[in-house]
Amino acid sequence: MINRSHRDDRILGVGIDLVSIDRIKKLCVRYPERFLHRVFSPGEINESRGKYAYLAGRFAVKESVLKAMGTGLSNGMRWTEIETITLPNGLPETRCTGQTANHMEFRGVGEIWVSISHDMGSATAFVVLTGG
Repeated sequence: MINRSHRDDRILGVGIDLVSIDRIKKLCVRYPERFLHRVFSPGEINESRGKYAYLAGRFAVKESVLKAMGTGLSNGMRWTEIETITLPNGLPETRCTGQTANHMEFRGVGEIWVSISHDMGSATAFVVLTGG
């Protein structure tokens, strides 16, 4: 048996979101700079290399994190404060900064577990927040 008494592995929140890749493409085409810089971090923009499926997946993560927190985009939180980058092993890693990080800390969130998938013109993300 593994002793995890030093950790708090409780699930604190779960969120899921489905995003149309075409919807993200239309927003990028219609409001290229405004939309990208209002919603995505510089790291996400650079890593996307203009791929709309990538951006749709990252948007789905942002929505899933907000759903898992149960807050929506409120209390001074910003889209760009939820950033998902790809680790060298290919796994997505989500980090929060600013007011979003403050809210996570207040709730006792230690880790953000995320999975992203793309299929048939949609991107989906599933997020689990655990204590720690």
